[in-house]
Amino acid sequence: MGQILRISAFINQWKKDRRVRIGITVAAVFVSALIQSYALQVFVRPAGIISGGFTGMAMLVERLGELKGLIIPMQVTMLLLNIPVALLCCKGISIRFTIFSLVQVFLSSIFLQIFNFSPIFTDEVLNVIFGGVIFGSAIVIALRGNASTGGTDFIALFVSNRTGLSIWSYVFFGNAVMYCFYGAIFGWKHAGYSIIFQFCNTQVINTFYKKYKKKTLLIVTDNPAAVSADLLELTNHSSTILKGFGSYSANKKYLIYTVLSDSDVRKMKKRIREQYPDTFVNVINSSDVVGNFYIQPLE
Repeated sequence: MGQILRISAFINQWKKDRRVRIGITVAAVFVSALIQSYALQVFVRPAGIISGGFTGMAMLVERLGELKGLIIPMQVTMLLLNIPVALLCCKGISIRFTIFSLVQVFLSSIFLQIFNFSPIFTDEVLNVIFGGVIFGSAIVIALRGNASTGGTDFIALFVSNRTGLSIWSYVFFGNAVMYCFYGAIFGWKHAGYSIIFQFCNTQVINTFYKKYKKKTLLIVTDNPAAVSADLLELTNHSSTILKGFGSYSANKKYLIYTVLSDSDVRKMKKRIREQYPDTFVNVINSSDVVGNFYIQPLE
């Protein structure tokens, strides 16, 4: 057990190193941009659909330009759309986060020019489903690495930081309006496929990125002072401590009540397993929280 604790402490200290965190973000941005450009070339374009957000808007502008005989590269439009929104949202998100997100957009534009990935499927449905999942994975990799793929991600994270609410579902409905416009011009079948693509994309994000999803943590312990101190150290969240007793043992017990984000719950559960193996923990999904709730700011 002692060896495991030392290894865990070393890993936690390693993760706190600023250079390591920046390295992780750089790697996440590079991989995310590569996967995004791959999904666009292999699945999205062969299916005749457009993605969501500003990337989808750039694809729409490119298609509209083709109707008029104009060449409007989506790579250029992506940058032109992202830069002003990034400047407007950077103070409400994080300058570092915004810069790395713009680097991701720039790399995606470059990769779309220098790589020429070949389609895998000829079936439109397979392209839509696989494209949505893989494109969504690219977004999650960027978000988990403390960056984003830009565009509506900036807006969604800006609102989430201000309100504490996840608005990815609203982003989906906003994209649906764009798809209806696309369908009116280029055909409703492709618009319908685009909506399915975006639904798969959104589900991947909601499943694997849970920073703004809240959970109630109920901890039954004999050592409330130490557990609540660890809770404050790890998550910057305080708690409410209630006195009680075990109905079977009749021993004095304490109930620690707090609300955390999903990532904070994982950190706290890990600490409890390592330091307080006899502690009982119950985790409950919280649909809404009224009152002050601390959200760890983006770096």
